[in-house]
Amino acid sequence: MDKTEIRRRMRQLNRTLLPEQRRAVSEELFRAVEAVEAFQKAHVVAAYCALPDEPATEAALLRWAEAGKRVAVPRVEGETMRFFYYDTACLQAGAFGIMEPDSEAMCCPPEAMDVMIVPGVAFTASGERMGRGRGYYDKYLAQSDFRAYTIGVGYAHQLLAMLPTEEHDVRLDKVIVR
Repeated sequence: MDKTEIRRRMRQLNRTLLPEQRRAVSEELFRAVEAVEAFQKAHVVAAYCALPDEPATEAALLRWAEAGKRVAVPRVEGETMRFFYYDTACLQAGAFGIMEPDSEAMCCPPEAMDVMIVPGVAFTASGERMGRGRGYYDKYLAQSDFRAYTIGVGYAHQLLAMLPTEEHDVRLDKVIVR
């Protein structure tokens, strides 16, 4: 399958999950993330605010913040993406309908992050990732001052044996699916 076919197929499969299935799988998935040594040692965790077809992050983000982790989430600004410290009072609907930090949020520089939780359309066990096609994460992860441990998260059907990759695609350190 080419990238377009993979994205179409994954979108179809993601939409078959009932809300209660998505919540249960998301909880199991983020509990598995919490068991990763790099996450346990992390002071600053970057993650994402989920789209309706992605593993739900809301409960995990709150839990991590309440446990004393500094949490950061992205905001799309034109063709780039920057991360800001998570504060539910500063979230608003942004690019693509995703909840994002507003202009009052404090920027989290790439070098401050210890772990980044990365969404995707599809993954391989070796850390290859296919996103939605805009390249926001690949550009961010390729920055010279970004050094965080990266964990891709997704549903079990999103783990494929192989993916079509390009030179600019950034490999993740770990992939967790449920």
